[in-house]
Amino acid sequence: MARRLFLALSTMCLLAAALSAAAAQGLLGAPPANAPADTAPGDSGAPLSNAPGGAVEPATPPAASPPSEPAAPIRPGSPTAVVRPFYDQAGLEIDPAQRSHFTDPAKTVLDKSDALRKSGQGECLDPNMALDNADYDKAGIDKSLRTLEAINGDQAKVIVAFVAAGNPHRLEWKFKRVGGEWKISDLLSVTGEWALSQYQCE
Repeated sequence: MARRLFLALSTMCLLAAALSAAAAQGLLGAPPANAPADTAPGDSGAPLSNAPGGAVEPATPPAASPPSEPAAPIRPGSPTAVVRPFYDQAGLEIDPAQRSHFTDPAKTVLDKSDALRKSGQGECLDPNMALDNADYDKAGIDKSLRTLEAINGDQAKVIVAFVAAGNPHRLEWKFKRVGGEWKISDLLSVTGEWALSQYQCE
């Protein structure tokens, strides 16, 4: 019995000595001084981040609002380039000098309007159709004007949106490619529900 007790005590002493040596070598408890700083306590030693070099990446800050991008330049000869002057000068659409920018059916309506005016029978069209018959405020138009161009083969359209006197307006300019140039074939008001081609200037 005494012999068994002696053997048990000897085994416990040897185990204690082994544990003490392991602790001294850093196998248990805190990691040795040259261990990577980005290992998790109790972890297998794998880095917390899989970034190159194993460095821990800082917390990503909330994404800031992207800076407003400047408007894309208008391509010369594009449908948008044809439309833009009508918002720089009110009433330009009924000026006979601008008729080369139009094709039928819009051109026929505008020509008939010119003939009616010359005959002294009055006006057939409103003087500021490009503005959806709203009062012209160049500063307000320039600030709020937005355009969206879509081309499909030899046809295109430009959606124009702006705010006048606090009221939003939206128009659609239709185009046809004639002789390699974009010509306005119609003008529609999405807001006012009218179309230039529907006017009967007889």
